[in-house]
Amino acid sequence: MEFYGVVDGSESSLRTFLNTLSGVDQIGAEARASMLATRSIKTSAKNWAIDLAISMVDLTTLEGADTAGKVRALCNKAVRPDPTDATVPSVGAICVYNDMVGIARKHLDSIGGTHLPVAAVSTAFPSGRASMVVKIQDTQDALDAGATEIDMVIDRGAFLSGQYGVVFDEISTIRKLCGAKAHLKVILETGELVTYDNVRTASFIAMLAGADFIKTSTGKVAPAATPPVVLVMLEAVRDFHQMTNHKIGVKAAGGIRNTKDAIKQLVLVNETVGSQWLTPSLFRIGASALLNDLLMQRMKARDGFYPSPSYVSID
Repeated sequence: MEFYGVVDGSESSLRTFLNTLSGVDQIGAEARASMLATRSIKTSAKNWAIDLAISMVDLTTLEGADTAGKVRALCNKAVRPDPTDATVPSVGAICVYNDMVGIARKHLDSIGGTHLPVAAVSTAFPSGRASMVVKIQDTQDALDAGATEIDMVIDRGAFLSGQYGVVFDEISTIRKLCGAKAHLKVILETGELVTYDNVRTASFIAMLAGADFIKTSTGKVAPAATPPVVLVMLEAVRDFHQMTNHKIGVKAAGGIRNTKDAIKQLVLVNETVGSQWLTPSLFRIGASALLNDLLMQRMKARDGFYPSPSYVSID
């Protein structure tokens, strides 16, 4: 089987391709990310950016204390982030653990949220420390419950020990399992990959193996979606598109908590891969508290003053 005409799925083919990748200029990446973070945008553009960011949020709850009631409340907020303003867009998706997928799907369908996908974290999230049999069953359970997006974690131990073929094969297996039922987001857990070169290599392995999105982090490990890391992943997506004419999405997750941070992400996207990626189908932000700040900033732009925090739900 050919993977985008670049590799044939074998270890030797994969390594031959990866050896052709250019390294990452660490100083250059950090300097460019820092420079882009200083960009300011006009008020009219900021209002547009806030709504765009809302539509890109994967509204997430991944806690051991999650309950059915909490997930239903999150679904309500996902569909109508501001119940007093119908012009506020719905979020990009709801992201939950497997056992909450069915609850989320049923409730979304009952409140007019049929258009919203449910994303499930899978493959022994967040550690990835499980057999492939367990990872396959974990994913199948999510698909059977109604998940239409799967957020899988890579085996960082295998990657860091140079077993690139193992990482590739696991992603490819989950991709085949998803089939046409679900998009696959591959979580690199960049905070554990140590170097930008590793982030770039892992990004290409994931894309070659069939990822629809590459995702920075689980949100459980710091650092997570730092601007230089997101920049490196966006550059990988750009280069992959130039090689294959295939667009891969990016999901930035972990540490993006306010509107200023979210807009910085949108600037990174626009300046690195272009405006074509400024859509929820190609860029997402994994977050929980971020939506509250986006809503408060939106109310400020609309009314001329900051609302009380009690005007938005506390997650």
